[in-house]
Amino acid sequence: MEPGDRPRLDHVGLNVRDLEAMVEWYVSAFGHRVQSRFVLGALDLRIVMLIDDAGRRFELLARGSGSPGLRAASPVEAAATWGFGHVAFVVPDLLASYGQLVAGGEAAVLAPAPSPEAGWWFAWVRDPEGNLVELIGRPPT
Repeated sequence: MEPGDRPRLDHVGLNVRDLEAMVEWYVSAFGHRVQSRFVLGALDLRIVMLIDDAGRRFELLARGSGSPGLRAASPVEAAATWGFGHVAFVVPDLLASYGQLVAGGEAAVLAPAPSPEAGWWFAWVRDPEGNLVELIGRPPT
């Protein structure tokens, strides 16, 4: 298999309750834009594909009805449950991004701190529907 023939991650999908509110939040929080919208009427499913300037895609999906899934209190609790635990975004300025999200009303979970991965810091917030979001950035200077 040639290097270009190897599988690569195309996108991650997140099921949400309020599709338009979550599109607005992820676009505002991480600079994505809407790439496409789909409706699968027979399944009562609406899909919005977001993309960033580097071509990384993030998909939001919503059905007319559903029930909440995992809402872990912390990253440690999420790691003890099999399945989706969180989504992570590399941000250019960790302190500024974290401050902006928390000031905007998102729930702070873990303030910026050194990551277990050398040379990086991380922080955690919840999106408006309670999903864990990890922010990753270089150490503050």
